[in-house]
Amino acid sequence: MSESSIIWLSLVMLGGSYLAGFLPLIMNLSEDKLQLVSVLGAGLLVGTALSVIIPEGIRALFTAPADSDHQQNDSDLHSLIGISLVLGFVFMLLVDQCTRRGGGKEKSFTATLGLVVHAAADGVALGAAATTSQADVEVIVFLAIMLHKAPAAFGLVSFLLHEGVEKKKIGKHLLVFSLSAPCLALLTYFGIGKEGKETLSNVNATGLAMLFSAGTFLYVATVHVLPELMTREVNYSHLPTSETATTNVSGLRFKEILVLVIGSFLPSLLTTGHQH
Repeated sequence: MSESSIIWLSLVMLGGSYLAGFLPLIMNLSEDKLQLVSVLGAGLLVGTALSVIIPEGIRALFTAPADSDHQQNDSDLHSLIGISLVLGFVFMLLVDQCTRRGGGKEKSFTATLGLVVHAAADGVALGAAATTSQADVEVIVFLAIMLHKAPAAFGLVSFLLHEGVEKKKIGKHLLVFSLSAPCLALLTYFGIGKEGKETLSNVNATGLAMLFSAGTFLYVATVHVLPELMTREVNYSHLPTSETATTNVSGLRFKEILVLVIGSFLPSLLTTGHQH
C-alpha cells in the first residue's frame, strides 16, 4: 500500500468514526428514548465483537502470508486465537481494577479507555496489513475496522450520555477514540523499518491485534455497558405515600430486550454482503 493510501484511509476512519459517534449528541432524546438508544448501542458493541471482529481476526490469522520456514500449523493458530482474546479481556480487567481506586466517574473512564485500547489495536492491525503486499488483505481489514468503528463510537457516546457525562466532555472522549486507530495505523506503517514489517507479517500481527482488540471490546460491552443498563433508577415521588424516593430496578423491559437483540444482530446483517 502506498503512503498516500494509508493516509487517506486513516482520514476516512477518523471522519467516519467521529460522525457516527456524534449522532446521539445531536439527537434530542427523552429519558426513555435515551435508554433505548443506549441499549441499542450496547447490542451493537456485543454483536460487533462476536460477529465482526473475532471472525475477521481469525480470517486474518489464517490467511496472513508466511514463508514456509515460518508457517505455523493449525493447532498453534488455534491456541493463539484463545490467548489473544483472553489477553485483551484480562488487560482491560486489570486496567478496570486500577481505575476503580480513583473513584468518581470510573465507569465512563474505563469504557472509553477500553474502546481506545481496542481502536489502537485496530490501528496496529491496519498498519500491519498495509505493510503486506496483498491488496485484498489491506482492503478487507480496513472494511472490517470501519464496519465496527461506527457502531463502537455510537455505543460509546450512548453509554456516556446514559452515565450523565457532560456533552463537552463526551466530545473529548469521542475525539480521543476516533484519533486512536488512525494514529496507531500511521505510527505502525511509518515507524517500523523493513525488518520490522517482515516480522509483523511473519507473526500474523494483523490477526493477533484484531483478536486482542476483540477481548478488550468484549470486556467493555459485557462487564461495564450491559450491567449498567440492566439496572435503572425508578422515581416513585408521584405516589402519595412516598417521599421523592428512588429505587433500582434490575432487568430490561420487553421493548429494551427486543432492541438489544436487534442491535446484536445488526453487525451480522451489515456484513452479510461483505466479500471474503
